[in-house]
Amino acid sequence: MGTLPIPEFFSDPDRVSRLFRVPYQKREGEARAWAREHGIGPASADARRVGLLLVDCQTTFCLPDGELFVAGRSGHGAVKDSWRLCRFIYENLGRITEIVATLDTHTAIQVFHPHFFLDGNGDPPAPYTAIASADLEAGRFRVNPDAAAAAGLSVDKLGRHALHYCRRLEAAGKYALVVWPYHGMLGGVGHALVPAIEEAMFFHTIARSAQPVYETKGLNPLTENYSALRPEVLEGADGRPIAEPNRALFERLLSYDALIVAGQAKSHCVAWTVSDLADEIGRRDPDGSGGLARRVFLLEDAASPVVAPGADFTDAANEAYDGFAEAGMARVLTTTPVTEWPGFPA
Repeated sequence: MGTLPIPEFFSDPDRVSRLFRVPYQKREGEARAWAREHGIGPASADARRVGLLLVDCQTTFCLPDGELFVAGRSGHGAVKDSWRLCRFIYENLGRITEIVATLDTHTAIQVFHPHFFLDGNGDPPAPYTAIASADLEAGRFRVNPDAAAAAGLSVDKLGRHALHYCRRLEAAGKYALVVWPYHGMLGGVGHALVPAIEEAMFFHTIARSAQPVYETKGLNPLTENYSALRPEVLEGADGRPIAEPNRALFERLLSYDALIVAGQAKSHCVAWTVSDLADEIGRRDPDGSGGLARRVFLLEDAASPVVAPGADFTDAANEAYDGFAEAGMARVLTTTPVTEWPGFPA
């Protein structure tokens, strides 16, 4: 099957930067007709199962007025990524068996949001403030006692947890704790998928009779959840578990004959998800003879790094992707036909 054309309703590049209600009933009829016209069969008949993992393609990250818009160095990174990603879905509608979409899902009182901490003046820290264990030890920041009940701990235990949390991040070589702007708020507009991407997913659902899979992450108030597969910290200061890896998602992603990965942000949730996947592959296929890593294809032009005031994660994202390529994963572009991707199943 060759590359398919783009449906007429997706001819406007500005579509990916707007909020709108997807006309489901209309798109259903168009998708059915599209499948008949182009000979697109049901996904259940695919001889090779191709999964498309969309990491956090939500308005909070992908629209210019989103709470945590992933601008990249260009200033319009996630918008351009969304345009290329939608085109890719439509062009490869007959090849993509299943789409898995993760949703960063938060409430106000969580360890990475301003209300969780107070500075030396008793004020919440400004967004993008980095907090290290040394800051807590020196009293430059402390937990907000009014947030303790909502987090499910006493004030004393919450303080011990915050210090433990920062120390664990540092010991593991992870990003320092960052106080992010409120984003991905459950029930809010920012939590929703970008309408144009949701529309493409719905079109795929009808054309291929393939139900998409939705995975929420990030509701635990005591840990960040950059990766869709594993929270940043799994145990509290007392050594007891506070979170668990998403084993079911590990199994799903590793079951495909090919897994394509895109989304936001390249430096954080995408990189951390792929890193956890690479670690799991390393445990299951340590010498590479099973070819698990070679089944993973990273869409470079459908993901952008976080570039924020005082923080540019572009180099960190590129270094992570260099490591993934060394592990055997393929770095590919939406503009290259999948038939030319190295090792992509026919």
